[in-house]
Amino acid sequence: MRRHLISASATLLLGLITAAAAASSNPNLIFILCDDLGYGDVKLLNPEGKIATPNFDRIGREGMTFTDAHTPSSVCTPTRYGAMTGRYNWRSKLQQGVLGGLSPRLIEPGRLTLASLLQAKGYRTAAVGKWHLGMDWKLHSGKTVAELNIESREQAFSADFTQPLSNGPRSVGFDHYFGIAASLDMVPYCFIRNERVVDLPSEDRDLAMNMDKPQARSRKGPASPGFRGEEVLDRFVNEAIALINKDNPKPFFLYLPLASPHTPILPKAQWQGKSGLNAYADFVMATDAGVGRLLKHLDETQLADNTLIIFTSDNGCSPQANYDELLAKGHNPSGPWRGHKADIYEGGHRVPFLVRWPARIKAGQRSSQLVCLTDILATTAEVLNHSLPANAAEDSYSFLPALTGAPPKGPQRSHLVSHSIGGHFAIREGAWKLALCPGSGGWSKPRPGEEPLGSPAVQLFDLNQDPGETNNLAPQQPAEVTRLTKLLQGLIDAGRSTPGPTQENAVPVQMIKPAKPVAKKKSRAKF
Repeated sequence: MRRHLISASATLLLGLITAAAAASSNPNLIFILCDDLGYGDVKLLNPEGKIATPNFDRIGREGMTFTDAHTPSSVCTPTRYGAMTGRYNWRSKLQQGVLGGLSPRLIEPGRLTLASLLQAKGYRTAAVGKWHLGMDWKLHSGKTVAELNIESREQAFSADFTQPLSNGPRSVGFDHYFGIAASLDMVPYCFIRNERVVDLPSEDRDLAMNMDKPQARSRKGPASPGFRGEEVLDRFVNEAIALINKDNPKPFFLYLPLASPHTPILPKAQWQGKSGLNAYADFVMATDAGVGRLLKHLDETQLADNTLIIFTSDNGCSPQANYDELLAKGHNPSGPWRGHKADIYEGGHRVPFLVRWPARIKAGQRSSQLVCLTDILATTAEVLNHSLPANAAEDSYSFLPALTGAPPKGPQRSHLVSHSIGGHFAIREGAWKLALCPGSGGWSKPRPGEEPLGSPAVQLFDLNQDPGETNNLAPQQPAEVTRLTKLLQGLIDAGRSTPGPTQENAVPVQMIKPAKPVAKKKSRAKF
């Protein structure tokens, strides 16, 4: 009897030791999300590019570079929703555009997020940077804010900043948060730590928008005394580095959504003129250096080997980078792709996607597998050997097999749904891409409502033969148009694009939008 008790105790102890060992072997995860960084801005992806990005490139050289990776939307809030939830943004109530800095929380209560999954698995979780997914500010009596849009000048002081906010990043799985509410050109101009502003935004002012354009200013509104746009990049990197502690045995998840190189384009003095191109290119170099400081810290703490880094961008480069000036100097922020931020064309949503995990990923690999930022959640779940519930991550496919070379355990992504700032859809399967609008659906020409008379209502491209999306095959391929349209409608109706039971979208989804003009230049520059 005593022998059996000893045996049972030993078995239990062995099980506990094995479980502890498995937990300790789980990788740290760092998800770096740049803001408005173009595919062509990363030298590793665009050898013809003129911006030096040695630290971005290092991640790809020491891991895997994906050449066919996409954001679910061509603007920021929707992409961030998709990356956090593994669900296409247009299944939420935000059907076009972006939130403001005072907008309430967009992620639905109870929805699984990347952070809440990792938190439940015993990870320390932190977000440092631009949130832009809404948080519930305490409002002054009788005051309102825009729920699904950027607040007006009249609404800029609607929030009582002396009171704690609720339903921010810590309500969706983060233990710690430090950052700004939305884009750096949106109010309030202040840092937030957890549920409180760091310094009361008691001033009413704006920020410079671009070092090269002294007359350009951001929206005017509440700002903390001494808050300067030039300081934000370094502050975020410093906060992120301070959170990485090699002495804590628990694995960590760091979500680092940088606010650069989005406007305000304000590189610090030591970076001004470094690129020889313009302020935007200088800002990209400054951002690259910030990432380099983080990589150096991982080396110094000997945490690099078992840290999985995902580096990407929330959409394509903004026209605020001054494409004409950069093109004249031989640099295209979109690389070989047509269009830019806000567009349904590839330049709007095809982005850099570099992954490094020395313990599991061979260095120097390149993959043409189709990937979407919504796939990060399912990939993380597979890394942790966790089965996702049927009502979560409805549009998330694991790309772990591409990283490790192991046989797939489940279905792999074969199609992609893209979404423009105006809510226009595209669907991709194989080389075929169908855009359900006659133009860009965004900010490049032809803009919605400005297409040439008689333009076909939809656009069909063969990306293998026509990566620049210049030859609309829709009139010659009506059967393919019909097939892809039916496929997209089925994915909308099913409430998911992965196998599983039908789910509900938050609101009815209109597949084909009317061609009406999007925001004018003055407004669109500040998204």
